[in-house]
Amino acid sequence: MCMSSNSKKILQKLSEKPAVSVVDLKENDPKASYALTRALKNLVEGGYATIHKTERQNYAKITAEGKTKLDTLTLESEEALVPQTWDGLWRIILLDLPESRKSERESLRYLLKKAGFVCLKNSAWISPFPYEHLFTNIKKDLGLTTEMMIIVTEFIDGESKKVLFETFGK
Repeated sequence: MCMSSNSKKILQKLSEKPAVSVVDLKENDPKASYALTRALKNLVEGGYATIHKTERQNYAKITAEGKTKLDTLTLESEEALVPQTWDGLWRIILLDLPESRKSERESLRYLLKKAGFVCLKNSAWISPFPYEHLFTNIKKDLGLTTEMMIIVTEFIDGESKKVLFETFGK
C-alpha cells in the first residue's frame, strides 16, 4: 500500500494516543476533510487502523500493523538520517520468531535492514546506529517478550571488532 501524506499524518496522530475522535482527525477545510476521510478509510481497509463506534462519536485506533508501518515510514523518511558520529556502542538484536509468525519475522528483518543492522549469525543483528529505542517500542507493540532481545554494549572481542569495523567502515 502506497501511503499518502494524509495517511502518514493520521498514523502519526493515532500513535500518540490510545484512540482519537474521527472528528478531531478532520480539519475545517472541506477538501482536506474529504481527503482525510478517504485516507482513514484506506488505513482501515489496509489493516493499519480500526474504527470504534460509540453512541456519541467514532474513534480511530492504530493497529499493531499500523505501528509497524509507521516505524517503516519513519526509517524511510528523509528526516531519519543516521548519525554520522559513533557513540562507541554496538546495538545487538536477537530475533527468534517461529515459522508460524513468518510475516512478522520478515517485516522485522526488513526494518532491521532499513535501520542499518547487519545479520551476523542466523538471528543475530548488529549495528552501531542508535535505533534501539525504536526496536524497544516495536518489541513492546508486538508483544515480543521472549522472541526479541535488545543488547547495547561497548565490549566486543578483538577479532569480532575487526570484522565489525570492516563491515561498518568504522
